[in-house]
Amino acid sequence: MITTDFAPGSPCWLDLGAPDVPAAADFYRAVFDWEFQSMGPEAPDYGVLKLNGRTVAGLGPLTEEGARSAWMIYFRTNDADATTEAVRRSGGTVRVPPMDADGEGRMAQYTDPLGGQFAVWQPGTTKGLEAVDEPGTLSWTELYTTDAAAAKEFYGGLFGWETQDMPLPGDGGVYALITPSGLPPERMHGGLMELSADHLSLTGGRPYWHPVFASADCDETVARVTANGGSVQMGPEDAEGVGRLAVCLDRAGADFVVLTPAEG
Repeated sequence: MITTDFAPGSPCWLDLGAPDVPAAADFYRAVFDWEFQSMGPEAPDYGVLKLNGRTVAGLGPLTEEGARSAWMIYFRTNDADATTEAVRRSGGTVRVPPMDADGEGRMAQYTDPLGGQFAVWQPGTTKGLEAVDEPGTLSWTELYTTDAAAAKEFYGGLFGWETQDMPLPGDGGVYALITPSGLPPERMHGGLMELSADHLSLTGGRPYWHPVFASADCDETVARVTANGGSVQMGPEDAEGVGRLAVCLDRAGADFVVLTPAEG
């Protein structure tokens, strides 16, 4: 499970790059009851999304020309500069070099050697998200990649992640569960799965990360998605031992998963 006890290598933040920030804020307010709070006059288009007064994500405009609207997942690091050098040594690309965020922390964004985009956060006054692993918040992170072995090697070397392979039912392949270095299995925070490039149509065949948001009622949340201009790629359907889930797109095509966890 994801917690707000952010160990190195664990997900600690996420934000959405959107072509229309007010429209995105309206959509996620309708779907998850999130409220957008601007950072103020100096950055009116960037802000945080809150649920019951607690920060659950960030939202801002797309900053890269030609980029698709997507969620960016940030993993905790104690040293963004050292992580950046490790990314370079391991064959990754630095898309946004380490930069300070007004004392709140230090961040950088990368592309892994296979094309998956991710980021890191070195905490300052802001440690990370204030609410996780409850309805309407981040509960899991997931990487679809074209080479699971290479992804494990890259991220394992970078963050020390430990992985455990889990065969999927019906010859559905293998899903690798991810746990931060040195932590027990109950601190698993995500998974990665190998898919062929033709199954990664959202990114033209490149790997990508996406968030999983918990829901008390997957079907009801999906109904909100479609009623407010979003769409559904898959589901809702039951996954044995996992829960009821659906893969959704918001109005601008950013993907996320809605999950009602299985009981017990």
